[in-house]
Amino acid sequence: MAWLALAAYGAHILEEYTFDWRNWARTVMKLPVEWSDFYVTNALVVVLGAVQAELAETWPSAALTYAALMIINAVFFHILPFLRSGGRFSPGLATALILFFPIAIAMWRRAWGDGVLDVGTAVLAVVAGALLMAYPVVMLNLRSKPYFRQDRP
Repeated sequence: MAWLALAAYGAHILEEYTFDWRNWARTVMKLPVEWSDFYVTNALVVVLGAVQAELAETWPSAALTYAALMIINAVFFHILPFLRSGGRFSPGLATALILFFPIAIAMWRRAWGDGVLDVGTAVLAVVAGALLMAYPVVMLNLRSKPYFRQDRP
């Protein structure tokens, strides 16, 4: 399931790119994002996906963190903005609904069935997934602050 999650993320990235997520994110979410940000962030998501898939058997929290990241992405970056914008299509919405939810839920169910899911693991995975999702957004918003600007004297 962990490798399937990575493949789903690949399809998701393709959908976002094809339907111009950058301009949608700038308009609807007011994110100061460039295509280079999209590429770097999603390259990292792909690397994390490969890492979590390799570690899934020995460190289930890694795979559950990736599953939490998928659900958080789907809810906060696609479904809620879609609803708040009055139904304006969110690039990535289709794969979030069709792939992210079923695969992420299956990963959590598998962990439960395998007896490796407890409260601590669940909390760790959700918090880590939320931090991973928030990190690039925080960086995007910080980079325009005077302290972080490299073009200042």
